[in-house]
Amino acid sequence: MEPSGVTERLLNRTVLITGATGFIAKLLVEKILRLQPRVKRLYLLVRAGDQVSAEKRVESEILQLQIFESLREKHQTHFSSWFWSKVYPVAGDVSLKNLGIGNADLAKDMVEETNIIVHMAATVSFRERYDTALAINTMGVKHVIEFASRCAKVELILLASTAIVNVDKAGIMLEKPLHQRRSYDGQSDLDISEEMTFAEAKLKELICSNASEDTIRRTMKKIGTQRARKFGWANAYVFTKAMGEILACEYRSQLPVVIIRPTATISTWKEPFPGWIEGVNTIDTWVTNYGKGRMKFLVGDTATAIDIVPADIVVNAMLCIVSCHPQGSLDMIYHIGSSTRNPLKISELIHLMCRYFTKKPYINVEGDAVKVRQPNVQAAMASFYELMDIHYKVPLQDMIRHGLSTAIDHNRYYQLKREYNVTVAIAEAYWPVTLFKGRFDDSNMQKLITMMDERDRELIPCDTKFINWEKYLMETHIPGVMEYESREAARARL
Repeated sequence: MEPSGVTERLLNRTVLITGATGFIAKLLVEKILRLQPRVKRLYLLVRAGDQVSAEKRVESEILQLQIFESLREKHQTHFSSWFWSKVYPVAGDVSLKNLGIGNADLAKDMVEETNIIVHMAATVSFRERYDTALAINTMGVKHVIEFASRCAKVELILLASTAIVNVDKAGIMLEKPLHQRRSYDGQSDLDISEEMTFAEAKLKELICSNASEDTIRRTMKKIGTQRARKFGWANAYVFTKAMGEILACEYRSQLPVVIIRPTATISTWKEPFPGWIEGVNTIDTWVTNYGKGRMKFLVGDTATAIDIVPADIVVNAMLCIVSCHPQGSLDMIYHIGSSTRNPLKISELIHLMCRYFTKKPYINVEGDAVKVRQPNVQAAMASFYELMDIHYKVPLQDMIRHGLSTAIDHNRYYQLKREYNVTVAIAEAYWPVTLFKGRFDDSNMQKLITMMDERDRELIPCDTKFINWEKYLMETHIPGVMEYESREAARARL
């Protein structure tokens, strides 16, 4: 008989979570422990040299976090011992076979006990080295599935991907598996093993030529972008995640593999408390740089929807899949986002940012309030680059030509150069998202939501339709991002 709800689904189950020190994974660990304290065990795979190091990482990067405050209050002085009775750190590396687990007895126990696998380990940089992105985002999937194939009790393998693996630029992006692709010039088919061989050969070539570490890093990043665009993806991150999906789809008839594709993930909406965030990603790069006065120009289609989703909604969607995905179902892809259910236009986001920082200006290191104005938004990269020349490149060249004779001249020059570098870097990284004219279908996800009973809809709410974007962004998200920025800046000054 199938479990009747999410708490029953997790009762006495053993869950393996890879990438356990990541932003979403930490929230998932907290939610599972809070939702079902009688979960049997959580194996947390973390990159570490040995077991002791793995335990130290979990203690410092997970156990000490503010998100566990409600569990600390519940268990009082017994919290630490209770946590370690449920959580078992595992030193490993998804880029290696057997997940890099060196302890054979531990690996054997995991194979015998694991019921549910949630694979979240990834490198998320848009300009990651190609060899690194392939090893983690693509081969990591292969190694997780190979490990899962040996798990006698495995019931579900949930792989975290990204909605932007879709290569279409307009229309409705369906919850469909990816298929092999031909290059844009029609000269070659995408072959993952050939991509691995190609990356290894390029790396070996650079090493044999005695290239510096910096040259190797820059070259491998450039190659990642080139290979991605050859086959129709924007960057190495989405390309290698897409190849991971393609590998996973090969096993759908043999193993219970499902994939969740979140859109751009931002701070928590409600749980375990509003506004918790780690790192500045996705729209937060806009928020922080705009608020600091460094970003006066943007690239984007103001009429299009910027698809964002709070982190706790993603976690709840994952738990919904874990508890409701039907055995033997042909559906294996689940989108979780907002562009279909509750779209937020880029123009609305910009308006809210402008309103927020007009009311609550950022205070810089000199103690001055930074004044913001409505940013200049360009609908194409070509016109954006023209503006960059007019507003930055030409003035910078003029300043060099006339000489930087005073400290004021030097400060003005470096401030303008920093603005230019930040603005161009953000535009080049995010144009595939900000100029994207599609929306993400979430029919499969909605189907699962209708399968939940009323209790589970309260325990794991995952419908973005109910988010009030103005209230959430103005009162929760932007304040949370800026608070995080302030903490990090204070830490850097120590």
